[in-house]
This record gives sequence, structure tokens and C-alpha cells, in this order.
Amino acid sequence: MATQLESDPQDTRRVKTQRVLICDALDPVAVEIFDQRGVETEIRTGLSEDELVLAAPEFDGLVVRSATRVTRRILEAAPRVRVVGRAGIGVDNVDCVAATERGVVVMNTPTGNATTTAELAISLLCSLARHVPRADRVARSGSWKKKGLTGTEITGKRLGIVGLGRIGRLVAARGQGLKMQVSAYDPYVQQQGIESPVAGVELLDLDELLATSDFISIHVPLMDSTRNLLSWERISKIKPGARLINVARGGIVDEEAVVDALVEGRLAGAAFDVLATEPPPADHPFLGRDDVILTPHLGASSHEAQVRVAHDIAVGLSDFLLDGISANAVNAPAIPAEAMREMAPFLQLAEKIGAFLAQRLREPIRKLELTVAGDVAQHDVEPIRLAVLVGVLRQSLETGVNFVNADALARERGLRILTSSGEETEYVRGHIKVRASTRAAADSHVVSGAVFGREPRIVRVDGVHLDLPPTGTLLLTRHHDRPGVFGQLGSLLGEQGINIRRVELGPVRGEDGTATGFLTLYGVPDPDVIAAIAAMPAVEEVQLIQL
Repeated sequence: MATQLESDPQDTRRVKTQRVLICDALDPVAVEIFDQRGVETEIRTGLSEDELVLAAPEFDGLVVRSATRVTRRILEAAPRVRVVGRAGIGVDNVDCVAATERGVVVMNTPTGNATTTAELAISLLCSLARHVPRADRVARSGSWKKKGLTGTEITGKRLGIVGLGRIGRLVAARGQGLKMQVSAYDPYVQQQGIESPVAGVELLDLDELLATSDFISIHVPLMDSTRNLLSWERISKIKPGARLINVARGGIVDEEAVVDALVEGRLAGAAFDVLATEPPPADHPFLGRDDVILTPHLGASSHEAQVRVAHDIAVGLSDFLLDGISANAVNAPAIPAEAMREMAPFLQLAEKIGAFLAQRLREPIRKLELTVAGDVAQHDVEPIRLAVLVGVLRQSLETGVNFVNADALARERGLRILTSSGEETEYVRGHIKVRASTRAAADSHVVSGAVFGREPRIVRVDGVHLDLPPTGTLLLTRHHDRPGVFGQLGSLLGEQGINIRRVELGPVRGEDGTATGFLTLYGVPDPDVIAAIAAMPAVEEVQLIQL
């Protein structure tokens, strides 16, 4: 049986079998591969969060599909778990933030079910066009009447695709094969000002796509920027008589707004394979409507896709557990497993510093200079470099940014990052420093950070020494050092019910006698509060930063 060597507390060597808990139904090929690689598996499906909290500590890896949620609580209870594998594309059922904080790799199978999901979207499109499910029900009821079942041809109609990732591109190609006109909206592609990645597909902004498409198919991941992407405001702009298909994720489309649009006749029909709550409650309005097709999350439910994702996730987890290779990781580069746990807090720190600088500079960053010093520099610093890029890019992109695509996105934006190491450090485990500059160095800021235990801290911003946890809402001020300034500022925040959690002040500098304030807040102040603070006579600058 294949084994892996680990260090015990006495630094002696011992043999340890890797164990994986399979939490959801998976094709048997996965167990076959794990057995061949010498990884021990146990299948326990349908576990609740409480049950997983008790079970997970015995395992090195977890495999899930869409049913099981891997929460922060589960991860915190399972220090032995080093990898979570999602047999599918979306990882919204895994707390990736908590996993990264704990040095747990999260990986998926990005190509396994793309074809199957695309084909389902086209199947639902055709079924909507010709009322296939409703016609079937009519025929089975003993009637042979066509009244109310007149459909529409799809040839020559416009198919609007929201999201041109792997699945969206496959749907576009199939729509073209059906002689449809195909247009698409993709924020990543359009922000670059580049041509459509699919020949013959016209790129439109979202509102124009909705207003001109006869069929609309959703293919974006569920994330903060796409949640409720098709709100009532957006749905009200849809071309009258259009049909809507969602095989992506529940929560992207406002389902109540869809019902309203169906009732008023703006939408001629809708097909949903995914819902915000699955399974839907008995009173869900979709369940009683003949103009809505519902399927129970069948996107990946073909025999071929089941085999592919089971095969891919078993190979991926085995490679990581046995060889330290983290292919298809969504939260980490391919680095040795033993280094991942050591570097995890530095990766988190690097991403937060990148996010801080991207918000601190008023213009787009054009150059980053990363310096890694001390013990942490003994590791490969490539993951830290990527983490800085991820932190910067996520502030300006709606599309997903990770260690896999960060370099490509940076190049497309003309963003350079230079890396060096060897600088002296006063911190036990070392520190990282990032200087960010805009075009022609018109504006520039420097941030340094260190890790204490496993807790990241920002320790310097420009010339100000700090001990600042890089999390939550941060209010930066540059103000004249006069009595009562912070009292007035606190009153403005207090009127909105926002408490100040932590205050750090820099020394008074320059001829104008200004100082810098760093206030960590318990809430997010409204823009009018920020404006009121900026209007204070003693305040020269105020900025809100989210970390």
C-alpha cells in the first residue's frame, strides 16, 4: 500500500496511510483509483454538519459533490484534513476562505461536466420553445388537443449567453449549430476590450443582451458579484416574449421577479435546473406554473460526466495526498503539501496587502514590487507573488480570480510584479513588503506585513508602524493633529450606529502637521457619513477600505 512519511512530534519518521471520506454519491471509479493509489476510503453520505464535525477529524481529505456543505466549523474541527475535493465545477458549498486560512487546499474538476451541462441548457431551450413537458402532460391526461401548445422555431432566433466560460462557450457553439444568432455578455472579456473568444458571437453589455435576446442562458458562477445578477430591475428590461434558462447556480436570478415577469407576459417561459433553495419548498411559485420547466439539478447528471468527475477528483486528491501536487486547486498554487500549511497565513496576508493597495491607490496599479524576507523566503515565493496579484485583481474584476489565472489577467492589464528576497527582518518568521505604483509612478504606497503564530498582521503602511489585523472595514484618515478631531469623527459614526473597534495613529509629519489614522470599524458607514467626515475642517483625506 502506498504511504506517505510525516514527522511526528519527536521528529522520528513514521508511516501513515492517507484516508479520504467520500461524503456524496460518486461513481465507483473513484474508489477504484483511490485503491490503486493506496489511499484508504470510507463512504458516508447524507451526513449533517454535526455528524461531519465528528467524522472529519479522522480523515486527510474530503470529497463532496453538491449536497454536502463543508463549513468553517467542520474545517476547524478537523486539523488532519488537508484537502477538500469537489467532484464538479462550483465550490460555493465549500468555505474556501476558511480552508485557505487553515492551509487546506480546495480543488475541483473544471472540465468533467462542462459538456453535459451545456447539452442540458440546449435541451431546456428546445423544450421551452415547443412546450414539450406541458404537451407530454396533456397527452398523458387523455387529451390530444394542441390548443395553447403552439411553439416557436429557434432557427434565426437570438440566443443571449451570460458568461463565456467553458460551459458558456459550448452552449454558444451548439446554438450556432442550430442556426441561431448568438450574442454574449462576459465582464472579464469585455473589460479587456478584446474580441469574442467564440467566432461569430457578438459581445453586448448585459442590458442590451437582455433587451434583444429571444432566449437567455445563464452560465456564470455564484459569487458576490453575480448574486441576484438578474434582479427585478434587470428582468424588467428583458425583451417581451423571451425565454430564460438557468443551469448555473441558484441565487443568480431573482426567482420571484421571474414569476412576476411570467404573470405580466414579459417572459414567455423559464427553465431552471438550479434554485436558491434546493429542494424547493412546497409553496414555491414555480411548482404551480405550466410555463416553467423544473429539473432537479441535473447539470452533471449524465453517465459520462459522472465517470469523468469521479475519475478526475480521485486522481487530483491522490496526487496531492501522496505527491503534494495540487492540480485544479481553486485557492492555492501547486506547492508541496508540507509547505502549504506553513505558508497559508503568509498567503492570506499577501492577498490582503494586495487588496489594501488596490483600494488605497486612486488610479489602477501598474507596478508591484514584492520583497520577501526571513524564514518565509526559504520557501518558493511564487505562491506569495500570486496571492498579491489575486488580492489586487479581485478589487476590479467581477469574474473569478485565482492562482491559476492571476498572471494572465495581470498581463492583460499591463500590471507588472517584480520579486526579490534576502532583505533583513526583525520578525521571527520573516515579513513581506509590497510597493504599488500607478502609471509613471504618479502615486505610490508601501505596505509590510508579518505573521505572529498563525495570525497575519499589517505592520507598516508607508512610514507608519502598526499592528493591524487585515480584516473587516478600515477607515483611513489624514488629519491635522488637533484636540477633538476623533471625538467628532466618532460622533458621526455613532449616529449611524457604527462602533470603532480599534484605532492606530501615526506620528505627526510634515510642515502641515498632519497625522494618519487607521480605524477598524464594526460596520460599513454610508457614503454620506464618509462625506461628512471628509468635510471636517481638520480632515485632509478619508478613505474606506474593505479587507
